[in-house]
Amino acid sequence: MMHSETALVGDLRMHYLRAGSGPLLVLLHGWPQTSHCWRHVMPALAEHYTVIAPDLRGYGLTDKPVGGYDKRTMAADVRALARRFDDGPIRLVGHDRGARVAHRYALDHPDEVERMALLDIAPTLATFRRTSMTVAHNYWHWLFHMQPDLPEQLVGGRHDTYLRYFFERWTVNRSAVEEAIDHYVDAFSRPGALRAGFDDYRATHPEDLNADEADQEAGRRLTMPLLVLWGDAGLPAALPVADIWREYADDVTGEALEDCGHFLPEERPAELVDRLLRFL
Repeated sequence: MMHSETALVGDLRMHYLRAGSGPLLVLLHGWPQTSHCWRHVMPALAEHYTVIAPDLRGYGLTDKPVGGYDKRTMAADVRALARRFDDGPIRLVGHDRGARVAHRYALDHPDEVERMALLDIAPTLATFRRTSMTVAHNYWHWLFHMQPDLPEQLVGGRHDTYLRYFFERWTVNRSAVEEAIDHYVDAFSRPGALRAGFDDYRATHPEDLNADEADQEAGRRLTMPLLVLWGDAGLPAALPVADIWREYADDVTGEALEDCGHFLPEERPAELVDRLLRFL
């Protein structure tokens, strides 16, 4: 049975889904989604783990403060929630923006993450350093979302049109995501949600990139086993995803899921569960 709950994490009211029992497994969603994206994979994972899937700061039913969208702060939110359930090492899975939060969590608290899986991303620093026509074509929205004020002005009142564009362009198995689009449009129509989602991207420069560069200069790498999965038609598919992650992590296993776009938990839930259970 899946429970919808809310916890006060510092000054942040954080909504999350919870199911199962056993070792703690935390699932972090991306943009433009919420914890709802895990609905097809949570039941199978909950047979083996206590699974929690929070709405990240600014998303879904979680508060949408002005500020705090750097990945270090967002990871601290997740860590504070996780510590309510388990004070030992956890297993961590992140998709899209949630994978960037998970990456920061594991860098800042390496002894607290036992194993980690990251879905359909390359590292933030590598993405910007490897900018090419292909990267620019796939990630144009990132630079647009980082602009101050303008995205809200252009997208405001057009939530449905804007979000549906990404669910259309970023999918192979479109029907698997279609039934949830209204949920996501409603989530981003809440007061502050559109701005908060863009603030997640705006934190890329300078906060997130500065933190990533400082880690690289200090020689900090991911030391826990890392699984990286991406859709063979996903955003980073044109990049050597696993090889790039080996520049940032010591123990990397990587694989593309066939006939899959960006939204792995919805487009290919059975294949994702299979890979996660074998790895975690």
